[in-house]
Amino acid sequence: MLETNIREQIIQLIHCQVVPAVGCTEPMAVALCTARAAELLNQRPEHIYVRLSANILKNAMGVGIPGTGMIGLPIAIALGALIGKSEYQLEVIKDLTPATLEQGKTYISENRIDISLKEGITEKLYIEVTCVSGEHKATVIIAGSHTHIVFEQVDDNVLVDKRNPEAAVSEATPLCLNLQTVWDFAMTTPIEEIDFILEAKRYNLRAAAEAVKGNYGHCLGKIMDRPLSRGIFGNSIFSHIIAKTASACDARMGGALIPVMSNSGSGNQGICATNPVVVFAKENENTREELVRALILSHLTAIYIKQSLGALSALCGCVVASIGSSCGITYLMGGNYANVCNSVKNMIANLTGMICDGAKPSCSLKISSGVSTAILSATLSMEGKCVTAAEGIIDNDVDKSIQNLTSIGKEAMCNTDDMVLNIMTNKCN
Repeated sequence: MLETNIREQIIQLIHCQVVPAVGCTEPMAVALCTARAAELLNQRPEHIYVRLSANILKNAMGVGIPGTGMIGLPIAIALGALIGKSEYQLEVIKDLTPATLEQGKTYISENRIDISLKEGITEKLYIEVTCVSGEHKATVIIAGSHTHIVFEQVDDNVLVDKRNPEAAVSEATPLCLNLQTVWDFAMTTPIEEIDFILEAKRYNLRAAAEAVKGNYGHCLGKIMDRPLSRGIFGNSIFSHIIAKTASACDARMGGALIPVMSNSGSGNQGICATNPVVVFAKENENTREELVRALILSHLTAIYIKQSLGALSALCGCVVASIGSSCGITYLMGGNYANVCNSVKNMIANLTGMICDGAKPSCSLKISSGVSTAILSATLSMEGKCVTAAEGIIDNDVDKSIQNLTSIGKEAMCNTDDMVLNIMTNKCN
């Protein structure tokens, strides 16, 4: 068993990274930043100026905003200013009503919102919002993670500034993980210390159930449950996993006003790290303790990989979360640490290079690809099959293989990211 202080640090890390979120986390982070600026202004903003990093802009352009029937940033910003509460964090607009939605639409029609790309920054996750009313203004900046406020200013008074090097040094150094530590924590920590992860099951299965009530996104989850699809894919654990995972993504990307449990700032990653493991455990008749340990293994693996990849990147987040769920499923199949390592290598050999072209309804398609690969990789691993170091970017050391994946996603795909954003912002709609 890991030392108590290490266990406590990891538990705190999970609590920080696995949190509820209503809607896509990028527009909700912008709404959160706006809400905080409006609170500091202490009056209804006459104008709102929003400056965003390319990755935030990309991820917020085409996704449904919960409870609005609308897509994109303007309505998220308007609602953040009018009804948002920063204390709700990524559930910032959960007090939405039909009346306040109409107020938000009116606010947009009055051309009070200005959105543009922030130039001259290196941060992938950067949100700067300035709310103006008369002679007064308030500015808030979020950077690094979706809820991390690094700057607050009202008029000429700077209230918070964590952007300077001294402030950055003073913040806690993040806990550095490796896959062995992730495995040891998931397998040996007393169950009562980690069974809080079952909240992810409650949240994300409820999102899947919500999708059945409407026609969200591309309805991929519902289609997977229809007779024709069952005739093709079968009425199997495999098809049930894809349906329950895709359904939750359909609802979230389609704008259902329902929270999901996110992972590392992404609701889709949270869904992908949760639902495949939960469905497999139920149908494989695993115990409650096995489910808890598998969920911890899945979520913590995703957190570990995201530590080096970064909150936002050119690599689709479902690749990371699917690696986590493959680890969890491998354990539920009876696998040991060696099997889990092999599943990770199989995943990296298959999915590396899947691009992120923003949050949108078709994310459910990518999630389905990731989840089906997770099951395939786990099955191969349990049969003693693993992609070797003689093949492609795989290394004998599993952590080095993960580093190879994240280096490609964080560094080598930067030009890809620029091209994707250029294509998205120059399409004729």
